[in-house]
Amino acid sequence: MNFIFHIPHSSDLIPADVRSHFSLTDQQLFEELRLMTDWFTSDLFSSAVQELGVSIEFPISRLVVDPERFEDDAKEIMIKKGMGVLYTQTSSGTSLRDSSKTIGGYRDALLQEYYYPHHAALASAVNSELDEHGRALIIDCHSYPNIALPYELNRSLSRPDICVGTDPFHTPKHLSGQLLSAFRDMGYSAEYDTPFSGSIVPTEYYGENKDVHSVMIEVNRSLYLNESTAEKLDTFGRLRSDIASVLGSLSR
Repeated sequence: MNFIFHIPHSSDLIPADVRSHFSLTDQQLFEELRLMTDWFTSDLFSSAVQELGVSIEFPISRLVVDPERFEDDAKEIMIKKGMGVLYTQTSSGTSLRDSSKTIGGYRDALLQEYYYPHHAALASAVNSELDEHGRALIIDCHSYPNIALPYELNRSLSRPDICVGTDPFHTPKHLSGQLLSAFRDMGYSAEYDTPFSGSIVPTEYYGENKDVHSVMIEVNRSLYLNESTAEKLDTFGRLRSDIASVLGSLSR
């Protein structure tokens, strides 16, 4: 079976027609992108994708639309931080864009152009695996800063190298356990659901189909990134290879 690699937050692209709706200066926007982008996760998981499956990548920055948020703000816990599917606040709690720019026709247009097609592509990939193999596995690919940002719900000072995010319905314990052990065997500190938990599943299968498995792999950016400049470290290639090796062992 093919693994389905979901890569939602790797892009730093702000479409020109959206830029004018942000209340940040260019320098402030650059800084927010530096903090909030899961830098190079597309490249970081590329060897694993090439060997093991397919990738579904979101083409624009999460600051415009966040594909990992619920479409319905009433269901989204991060709305209290101004970070529903369309953010109104920055990572520090200042204004990102006027809330009037996240409702009505403007909201609908952004969801139609970016959110719905992305989720349709993810659902289609899952459907294909179910049809061919009777099951599907999503690897939800992320990274996080070594020091928690103000918006984060878990702001513990102790952050592992690797976070294995789980869903109680869609993440089999043997799956998450094997990942955790494999990363630890390679010398990485790894924990379950710390500092982030959960893993994405298409809405139509969420909580309904146990044959749709999903697990999140979050990588501490300090392992591969100069977080002050958003530039790769020399350790990047080794980490990319290690991720592919861990996931390859999972496949076997």
